[in-house]
Amino acid sequence: MTTTGRLVLAGVPLGNPGDASARLVAALGSADIVAAEDTRRLRRLASDLNAEVPGRVVSYFDGNEERRTPELAEALRDGATVLVVTDGGMPSVSDPGYRLVVAAIAAGVPVQVVPGPSAVTTALAASGLPVDRFCFEGFPPRKPAERRSYYRSLASEPRTLVLFEAPHRIASSLADLAEAFGPDRPAAVCRELTKTYEEVRRGPLGELAGWAADGLRGEITLVVGGAPPRAPEPVSDGDLAAEVAAAIAAGTPRKEALSEVATAHGLPKRAVYDAVLAAKRDAPGFP
Repeated sequence: MTTTGRLVLAGVPLGNPGDASARLVAALGSADIVAAEDTRRLRRLASDLNAEVPGRVVSYFDGNEERRTPELAEALRDGATVLVVTDGGMPSVSDPGYRLVVAAIAAGVPVQVVPGPSAVTTALAASGLPVDRFCFEGFPPRKPAERRSYYRSLASEPRTLVLFEAPHRIASSLADLAEAFGPDRPAAVCRELTKTYEEVRRGPLGELAGWAADGLRGEITLVVGGAPPRAPEPVSDGDLAAEVAAAIAAGTPRKEALSEVATAHGLPKRAVYDAVLAAKRDAPGFP
């Protein structure tokens, strides 16, 4: 009887080997196959950690992920423990891993995670921007026209945004962000996190775009503040009364209609009630 294997996704240090966990070292030593985004970086990390990697090491990166996933899925079905590691951070988060997770689940193979560093949460924590609600957008489009359109679609997003960007595109990307979001939107450029030349630059997008105009080096994570809340659109007493009348005509009890309209416009229920009274004075027979 064949015993199914186990898929393990392990977070690895972004740059500082001291951030590695004991579980990561143990996973490297117990895996039958280690699927690494860059096998040379894996060997260097293992050396820094004095970790043994007795299993078979294979490359698993964007260029071969689709082709290699079926091979690794078959190994899982045959009982192998497959460990996935990337160059830094957690597999599947803008890195290889997602396809294999889907294949493992479809095959009934257990999926485990060894938690570890993440550029997303590290940049958020260092940014000084609100982190109670955020969304991760990965890498923006490479082509300028597509990137500008993409940023325009995000301009009204109220949550803090986290993006990755390549160093040779960061200047133009920041300029596009400043144009789409406005030059005063607060942001942070986090470069080379946890590494020797770590740098976090905070400021409005327009200022950051100027600062980066000559180019930057290293791995970059962008954190951009969400859109400020819009002031509610003013609404006339007549419009409020008309909405209440429409709700009543649709079968909503009068009390509920008043509450619903008040909630929809962020107004006190009394203000809507007064609008209805005014409509009754001006138009006898108003519900």
